[in-house]
Amino acid sequence: MSSKRDIAAAVLKRHPRSHAQELGIRVARNTPAPLYQWLLVSLLFSARISADQAQKAARALFEQGWRTPKKMAGTSWEERVKVLNRNGYARYDESTARYIADTTELLLDRYKGDLRRLRDEADRDPAGERKRLKEFKGIGEVGADIFFREAQLVWDELYPFADAKAMEGAEKLGLGKSVRSLAGLVDRRDLPRLLSGLVRIDLAGEVDEVLKAA
Repeated sequence: MSSKRDIAAAVLKRHPRSHAQELGIRVARNTPAPLYQWLLVSLLFSARISADQAQKAARALFEQGWRTPKKMAGTSWEERVKVLNRNGYARYDESTARYIADTTELLLDRYKGDLRRLRDEADRDPAGERKRLKEFKGIGEVGADIFFREAQLVWDELYPFADAKAMEGAEKLGLGKSVRSLAGLVDRRDLPRLLSGLVRIDLAGEVDEVLKAA
């Protein structure tokens, strides 16, 4: 019978990169631009569309050069709608284009475009950070969870974190219900990759294949 470590290793082998890594977002730098980019991805992933479509839309926005709050603030609603509509967001393009503008405006006005200021304002308390993240239009509990998945790499107060969706996948693979125990199966830097992999495996119905590979 495979050990939990073997199963975790099989997850990472099947899905070696997190969503942030696939989009080239270097959250581990803990600098304003990557944190903003990951906030946008968290917003996009919160809509009721597939993760692949959300990722495609995020990549399209970034390919326009809209990788910072200032750059995004210089775009028009029509420009954002056009890019989103062409890249898998047809049902949510108009509302999401507004959410992006509102989120960017709040980030610039309140935090000078730097999410590290949000962290400081919350006194590095996860509950306070979650509360402030949810003030951004389009970011709810799910969006905050997605943001925390990657931010825990550099915001020590969040580690170890695993969202409910990832834990569902972990339970199906026999990895238990404890976030701390799950985190102990991999290096800290690999936890976001493991969480992304668990969600993907659950959604794609790959549990049996992963267990066989382990």
